[in-house]
Amino acid sequence: MTQYNSVTQEIIEQIVAAIGAENVYTDEVKKEPYSHDELVGKKYNKIPELVVLPTTPEQVAAVVKIANEHTIPVIARGAGTAFTSASVALFGGIVISTERMNQILEIDEENMFMVVEPGATTATVQKAANEKGFLYAGDPCSGDSSFIGGNIGTNAGGNKAVKYGTTRQQVAGVEIVTAEGDIVTLGGKLKKDSSGYNLFHLIIGSEGTLGIVTKCYLRLVPLPESQMDVLAVFPSLKTAIEVVPKIMSAGVNPVCVEFMDNGSVRNCEAYLNESLPDSENGNYIIVSIEGDNEELLEEQLGTIDEICTENGASSVLIADPERIWKARKIYAEADRAISIVTSMEDIVVPTTHIPETIETIAELGEKYGLTIHCAGHAGDGNIHANILKKDLSDEEWDEKLHAIQEEIYAKVYELGGKLSGEHGIGYKRKAVLAQYTNPVEIKLMQAVKKALDPKNILNPGKVIDVE
Repeated sequence: MTQYNSVTQEIIEQIVAAIGAENVYTDEVKKEPYSHDELVGKKYNKIPELVVLPTTPEQVAAVVKIANEHTIPVIARGAGTAFTSASVALFGGIVISTERMNQILEIDEENMFMVVEPGATTATVQKAANEKGFLYAGDPCSGDSSFIGGNIGTNAGGNKAVKYGTTRQQVAGVEIVTAEGDIVTLGGKLKKDSSGYNLFHLIIGSEGTLGIVTKCYLRLVPLPESQMDVLAVFPSLKTAIEVVPKIMSAGVNPVCVEFMDNGSVRNCEAYLNESLPDSENGNYIIVSIEGDNEELLEEQLGTIDEICTENGASSVLIADPERIWKARKIYAEADRAISIVTSMEDIVVPTTHIPETIETIAELGEKYGLTIHCAGHAGDGNIHANILKKDLSDEEWDEKLHAIQEEIYAKVYELGGKLSGEHGIGYKRKAVLAQYTNPVEIKLMQAVKKALDPKNILNPGKVIDVE
């Protein structure tokens, strides 16, 4: 295993000389917020030896060069909204926070591209694009706080992925700092490119293990004139989920198709302290459509209403978008309000297998006596199953969680699914990825990691082990 060196006072002085004392945190109190992400648990927390907050790619490169020379881990960090301990300095070392690299550098209206720094929030990017008449289609539920760099690091999905795809489809290029401290642009403002290996796609979803993103080239599309949201309420989650493929194959091109089980609906209602439609027994399907032809949208609304009603919906409503989307987006936050410790599973299966997967999760919840709330992206097979610790002791929690995860993951892979649809692997899921992934695939990943990061200093201990 790689033997890492500690951050000495001499190294701190080198870094201060390179990027300025105002961009370096050595105080334990200032470093503590960088010791964890949204994943709660002592084994997932560790205060870094040093936190740096660079403002330019050149400053990032200077820090990485020093770290590489002395074999010190470097952990790139965005907003810390992940649930996988992906940005925690588990082996010590230096956390590089991109929070001060938050500028929108260019909006190229003619070519429909935006160039931004990695610390810009998703919501800021979306707003800037909207003001110019464009849409940036990346839309994770954490968009108000998550950074674009973090979205790229995990290949975030979100609410518009059904129509527009995940973050990978929104990114045309990245500037990165390599493990040796070089700055290079991969991709750029191009619609197509067959000039050698497509290296920037390796960076997307790599969680800071292959390079540190310092600039992002984002695709824009014209902003649709209208959007309409439909809320269909069903007495059972199984019936609700089974209607999704019928909507998708009916000539409707939804932006998103989301679901919330009744436990999630009622918990979000209590958290928001405001009533939600048919919340007592209702399971939600939320469908958004958009376009420039209102007459066509009205026809699609009629089609959705008809399909849902014929397949058991107790009501189909034109949704109040602010109220319904607020409830959907605070789903995880509402769960943490009643159980500080949760395990958010981010499984993805072929869309036709969602009902079977949901049914299995419910049965396993009863088997192990665990409360599980399910919500997610029904249109692309991504299920967020929040397993709540509540009143269990740490020992009971660890035992039951491990057992139920083993059964859930076995079912997911039996159905042709994967561990993560959009949140990534980080440290939390690393061992399970190795357990369920073809060894040849792991070997290929290790070869890429060793080639791009020979000293294994970039976010070690995340995604895969290389030794």
